Amino acid sequence: VQLQASGGGLVQAGGSLRLSCAASGRTFSSYRMGWFRQAPGKEREFVAAVSWSGGTKYYGVSVKGRFTISRDNAKNTVYLQMNSLNPEDTAVYYCAADPYSSNIADPSYPYWGQGTLVTVSS
Repeated sequence: VQLQASGGGLVQAGGSLRLSCAASGRTFSSYRMGWFRQAPGKEREFVAAVSWSGGTKYYGVSVKGRFTISRDNAKNTVYLQMNSLNPEDTAVYYCAADPYSSNIADPSYPYWGQGTLVTVSS
């Protein structure tokens, strides 16, 4: 499984960005997908996850109500819509895939993308 994240950039506080993660594999529709982030000097943090069907979503406490995860199985792509961004959201954002487990709350993923940088200015 190969993952390619994109959509990062510089945005002002209060603004929005949408990240995309394109995945390889003919069975993308069976993958559990997640987004994580890592800010400079901090540990990696769970952001959001979505079930294979898109019917179940799970969010980290710090982004709940502001970020929305979604997926388009026809395009082998998962998205992260980020609204009301603040400087604390500045981080490298990574997408992750799990073809094996359906436990949406499991923070362990076997496949990771390369990350895309999001910078929120105050």
